Amino acid sequence: MRICILSRNPVLYSTQRLKQAAEDRGHKVNIVDYLRCYVDITARSPKVMYAGKALSRFDAIIPRVASSGESAYGAAIVRQFEMIGSYSLNASQAIVRSGDKLRSLQLLSRKNVDLPKTGFAHATLGKDDVIKLVGGTPLVIKLLQGSQGAGVVLAPTTKAAEAVISAFQQLHANFLVQEFISEAEGHDVRAFVVGGKVVAAMERSAPPGDFRSNLHRGGTAVKVRLTKQEREVAK
Repeated sequence: MRICILSRNPVLYSTQRLKQAAEDRGHKVNIVDYLRCYVDITARSPKVMYAGKALSRFDAIIPRVASSGESAYGAAIVRQFEMIGSYSLNASQAIVRSGDKLRSLQLLSRKNVDLPKTGFAHATLGKDDVIKLVGGTPLVIKLLQGSQGAGVVLAPTTKAAEAVISAFQQLHANFLVQEFISEAEGHDVRAFVVGGKVVAAMERSAPPGDFRSNLHRGGTAVKVRLTKQEREVAK
């Protein structure tokens, strides 16, 4: 197969590891910076352009699109590859949804997956209203856009929550407010689902003094085996 890895950083370990694994199985792999791609939207002949030339058709693409301001453009490039018939490991719609905390929670709620009490607010909503909505403090406040623990604040008291909300309001930012699950004690579990089956799972732990378990924030991770109930939730 001819495979294209869409990545901003071709020397990133995870990108190189994917390339190596694919080549070890006999596939031909190219790494392309999706921000340097542009599209030719033409009826019956859509193209993905790069450095003045149309990219050859790939059998499959592996998107490595960042969850940031680049995600919308990256998803558009993935969508163009889908239009020309390339199979995408992560569909463009999935990339857009995963980069939107609110949409992700709404989809989980639709499937009756248990969630922390969550409120969504714009700058105009009163502080007291949104704090009461999730049962009071302590609570977690999250900017709607962001990843790797950025823009996530734990407010232990009402005054602290009001101060953070005021700061976000001054930025005219949309944000989520969630109840704080204290019994988690800085731990969470991530499951990897392929074809409707859990193939691996890890438990992440926050570093001392932090509640965020993100590895980019100094968290650690170990392989774990999920219970039957946890596997059913993940699927």
